[in-house]
Amino acid sequence: MIKAVIFDLNGIFLESEFLSKRFEEKYKVSQDEFTSALKAVMNIVRKPNGPAAFSLWKPYLDSWGLLLTEEEFFDFWFSGEKLVPGLVNYVDELKKKGLKVFILSNNFRERTEYYQKSFPSFFSKFDGVYFSWETGFVKPEEKAYLNLLKKNSLSPQDSIYFDDADKNIEVARSLGIISQKYEGLEEIRKAIESLLKASPEAQRI
Repeated sequence: MIKAVIFDLNGIFLESEFLSKRFEEKYKVSQDEFTSALKAVMNIVRKPNGPAAFSLWKPYLDSWGLLLTEEEFFDFWFSGEKLVPGLVNYVDELKKKGLKVFILSNNFRERTEYYQKSFPSFFSKFDGVYFSWETGFVKPEEKAYLNLLKKNSLSPQDSIYFDDADKNIEVARSLGIISQKYEGLEEIRKAIESLLKASPEAQRI
């Protein structure tokens, strides 16, 4: 029987319209151009000891002729992300079943600080929250998953993992973690209930 449920954060618990689309609509910067900048910045700031994220965004904003302050830029970005109530409540159900629940997220300091300030009761529900900028392990690196398992004395077969990115699912599965792509609350519920009813041997098939 599984002991823990591990979730990605963005695209599961936090949903929003694509940032590149929102940015294009408001500031007239093409989605391709914005996405290219986003990937370049995220590759740096989601790791430990990176520079302040806005210092990397500022040259792009200047080149686009946008006089946005750090507060204005991040408020536009982060305020567009909303918690999914049904999934948040489901965490409480999982805890009542005796399962441990974790978040494993590639993310950067300014964004997670905004989340923790805006949704304090949400993060308190979890047995552990692992952000790449703190751990130093960025999915789909194997160490990102193994670090969480080791710190919580879990074997791969003890856990089920949900993510909305195929590559992250593939790597977790290759490590022996029961893994499934996120397709909504009902699919999560079905997968977990099935595993809870299965014998330990059945879970490994």
